[in-house]
This record gives sequence, C-alpha cells and structure tokens, in this order.
Amino acid sequence: MVSSSITFLGTGGDATVIGRHLRSSGGFVVTYGDNQFHIDPGTGALVKAFEHGINPRATTALLVSHAHINHSNDTNAMISAMSYGGFDKKGVLIANRTVIEGTQEILPCITKYHRECLERVVMLDEGQRVGINEIEIIALKARHSEPNTIGFKILTPEFTIAYSSDTKFFQEMAEEYKNSSIIILNVVSPIRNNSRHNLCSEDAVQIIKSTKPQLAIIQHFGIEMIKSDPLYIIREMQKQTGVHIIAAKDGMCINPLSHSADRGQKTLRAYPVKPIQEVKVKEIENIGSIA
Repeated sequence: MVSSSITFLGTGGDATVIGRHLRSSGGFVVTYGDNQFHIDPGTGALVKAFEHGINPRATTALLVSHAHINHSNDTNAMISAMSYGGFDKKGVLIANRTVIEGTQEILPCITKYHRECLERVVMLDEGQRVGINEIEIIALKARHSEPNTIGFKILTPEFTIAYSSDTKFFQEMAEEYKNSSIIILNVVSPIRNNSRHNLCSEDAVQIIKSTKPQLAIIQHFGIEMIKSDPLYIIREMQKQTGVHIIAAKDGMCINPLSHSADRGQKTLRAYPVKPIQEVKVKEIENIGSIA
C-alpha cells in the first residue's frame, strides 16, 4: 500500500485568530508515495512545517488558491527552503492568476527571484487541470473577495480530496465536489451573517449532504467558530448529514486511505511516473497556463 497522509499546519481563518496566535495559518500538506503537496502556505507555514515533521525539501509542488496573506504569505519562504535558495532548482508552483500576475489592487505574491528557483510555474483558472507524476489536480470554482480564487481537487490512484479554499456558498458546489473521498471545507463562522465571503456551518451541511463523502473535514476557523467550539459544531453537523466529520486542529495528521471506501477503485487513468521536469503540456488535457 502506498503511504499517504494529510497534515494540518494551521487551521486559523481570520485576522483575530491568527493575530492573537490562537491558531496558525500554515495550510496543510498532502503526501502520496513520493509526492508531497503543500496547500496554501500562509503565515508561519515554514516554521510549522519543521515543528510538525514536514521536510520542505521533499515538496513536489506548492498549491496556492489565492493571494490573501493567510493563504500565500510563506510561499516565497517555502520555495527558498525547498530549493536551497535556488541552488538546487526544483519543484512546481500551481496557483491562481492573482498569486502569479497580481491585479490592479493586489501585487503578485511571488518575486522574480523565487520564480527562478522553481522548475515550473503553472497558473490555473477554474476548470483547468494539470498532472504531476500520477496525481491530477483540478482547479475548482470559488466565489470570494479575491476575484480569481480557486479550490483544488487532488486525484490520486486511491483517493480524491476536494478542497474548497475560501468561498461563499453557491449552488454548483455539489457538482464540483462530487466523487470525492474526502472534502476539506474552510468554515469561518457558525453564523451566515458573519461569513459574507466565506462558508458557515449551515453552508457546509448543505455541501456535505449533497456530496456524501467518506469524510468531511472543517477548518480555517474564525473567532466566532473558536468561541462556539468546533467540536460542538461538528456534532450537530454529523447529526444532520450522517457523514463522519472532523474539526481539524493544528498539527493533526490523518491517513486518507483509511477513509477511502474502495481502495481498489482507481479515481483517474494511470499516469506514468516521471520526474516533474518531464511532465509535458501536451500530455494533460485543459492544462493551465505555463507562466
């Protein structure tokens, strides 16, 4: 059996939680065999990686959903750590348009120097996909205050993870997340009125009911979620959905294979295992832009 894990380096979701250091915002790391993907390396990601036994040098790709500081702040630091400051040029950055190009209001998150430390930079818009070794990554729709925000669907031969990133609720979400073994939802607030650009627990219940994953994980908590106690919130959510739900904690690590209903059913066509630098654009349908 291929070794795999999901490790949460930070589950804080608003300025109060992060500013008071109630929880970190280091993102989370998915491993499958020799592949290591660090998703949304926000403030403190590099420090938390070392604290929780994650080796940045082993990173295959960084996935950055949008340019807000609690999702992208440590991207340059992680690139430097994984490449020895560019001495050993390696790794892939997969990110949305704002992270790479910026907008009129937002500067790009990646410096020119750090782009040169990478083997490849892939810019994804919603609906586009890219393959790295035997893993396929699809950019999911998101509706957030950062206009180019995307979520990610990570398809391995044995399980599929759908990650919402920051987004408000919209009706097409169930279609986006269907056929996922595990759904990771950023649930900032227990109350809809306090989450104009983000999911609340009621929204999460609707998504989980519609998609029926083997496991749902909620994280990225704002101060109202912390005050309400996420453990209490998930008990109520489980009663309403009948799905196993976990409230993530900083440093939590799970084995996704233990939540895969049928490990013998492959989720995508078999990709040949190749070094990252040999992944060709023509081999992947609807690939994102190579920036």
